[in-house]
Amino acid sequence: MSSLRPGVTGAAGGSVASRWAKLKLPVALVLGMGSAVAISSALAAGPSPDAQEVVSFRRLSQDQYRQSIADIFGTDIKISGRLEPDPRRDGLIAIGVANAAVGAAGFEQYDASAREIAGQVTDPAHRDILLECKPRAATGRDDDCARLIVERVGRMLYRRPLVQREREKFVAMAGDVAATKGGFYRGLSTSLAAMLESVPFIFRVERAVQDGAGYRLDDYSVASRLSFLIWNAPPDEALLAAAERGDLANQQGIGHQVDRMLASPRFELGMRGFFTDMLALGDLDGLQKDPSIYPRFSSRLAADAREQTLRTIVDTLVRRNEDYRSLFTTRRTYMSRSLGLLYGEPVTSIAGWEARELAADDPRVGLLGQAAFLMAHSHPGRSSPTLRGKAIRELLLCQSVPAPPPNVDFALVQNVKDPRYATARQRLSVHNSEAMCAGCHKLMDPLGLPLENFDGAAGMRTQENGSPLDLDGALGSASFTGATGLGMALSKDPALSSCLVNRLYSYGTGRAMDEELTWLEEIRARYEARGLRIRDLIRAIALDDAFYRTRGAIVPAQVTRTENLRKTPNGS
Repeated sequence: MSSLRPGVTGAAGGSVASRWAKLKLPVALVLGMGSAVAISSALAAGPSPDAQEVVSFRRLSQDQYRQSIADIFGTDIKISGRLEPDPRRDGLIAIGVANAAVGAAGFEQYDASAREIAGQVTDPAHRDILLECKPRAATGRDDDCARLIVERVGRMLYRRPLVQREREKFVAMAGDVAATKGGFYRGLSTSLAAMLESVPFIFRVERAVQDGAGYRLDDYSVASRLSFLIWNAPPDEALLAAAERGDLANQQGIGHQVDRMLASPRFELGMRGFFTDMLALGDLDGLQKDPSIYPRFSSRLAADAREQTLRTIVDTLVRRNEDYRSLFTTRRTYMSRSLGLLYGEPVTSIAGWEARELAADDPRVGLLGQAAFLMAHSHPGRSSPTLRGKAIRELLLCQSVPAPPPNVDFALVQNVKDPRYATARQRLSVHNSEAMCAGCHKLMDPLGLPLENFDGAAGMRTQENGSPLDLDGALGSASFTGATGLGMALSKDPALSSCLVNRLYSYGTGRAMDEELTWLEEIRARYEARGLRIRDLIRAIALDDAFYRTRGAIVPAQVTRTENLRKTPNGS
């Protein structure tokens, strides 16, 4: 495809916007200004089967895109290019991508990625493993073989069977290119690339059928909602087969699949995806620190810090099936060589990870004492009780903290030369004397100050600028000292439990909760007493009929399943 920008004429003639308009794709979608209504209206092209109506469009996150390719084509298929960035909204990327369009630059990225992936799948190194039939002659077309491949691959990419219109379109595309431009595998590569850059793959298109109680997702949408909640990946063949049989139309059938999925090793990958989103661990990817202040910091250390937190979560919640709240008091963790140097813990493994239980008096207790949280919520050259407290409120307690007023004077907070303001607590006490700042800082600082014995790169310290540190803090009516006391107080706060349940539900539905809050609070109260275990919470959510209910269609039942972002086999 020609490299095209909005308003720039390409070899095929016309701007990007005009070309996509001809494809029945909305200009708003192309330029990043579209809504689900605009997308679906522009794709309307005839009635959908079973009077289904489109109820949501959710773009695959980068992790979901990559996992989909690995599941369908194998882990050795490489994705070298960049993909559309994942926006965060209402605390989750899962909600952000449910409101995201694909801009012109984003489409070019998907187009390049689709071509690269399709080329690898059909090259001699992979074709015999990944493709279930061989053409009668590699130099010409073979519609029968192409149809077998298109049907199988399309079923996995679209997370449902192809309808006849789609199947015939992609088979014809493969045959036409094979007959005129270089043989079967080039034609098949063109057809696969077209599917990989199509709306039904890039977006999770959820459909629903109206019944006496409103709108309920169709069985294939139920399958996708389950698989992305539990595995952060597309449905496997067993789940698609259950949808095809109609097993997902009732609680018993759903329960069988949920139990199977929770018992799968892939559940660990799913929880990595969920907690990476909930805890904003992706922020560590581009984290930078001032090398003159923190010479030990590196991108490798940041990556290991993220992995340490994820390994701790998986070990505690998935393998040991412990209470979620124990994450904030546990002393069990994992250590790499680079983290061992930071923690002062000997690590004998050169290129691996060692399980470790920290000493009873070690202040690095729970997730809040780990390097990932401490590094991510600090400034490049210093720690920040305010940023750390804000992260605890927003990420762990689901409480919003207002942005600072535009005319705030930060000079006092940054003044470390005056001995009266040597510590962050002293500087913040002066800063918080201003009425417009005090309210928000009272929410954040008492939660961040107990972590001040960790600097901006998570190194241990006992003083700041020669002055001893005061690690006292408070959460509601509870007073405590240091990270150990903070973790204990946090584990007893009901808001911690409520936030987890809220985030799990929002992660699965792609929207912030409102009318479900009463039900979610009932779930929290029920499992808070018996143990807040992640498997039990997910099962309770997945077996509730409301999880598959929607507020209604965003357009009438007229949305095609076939339109893709490429008009013709040569991309013109």
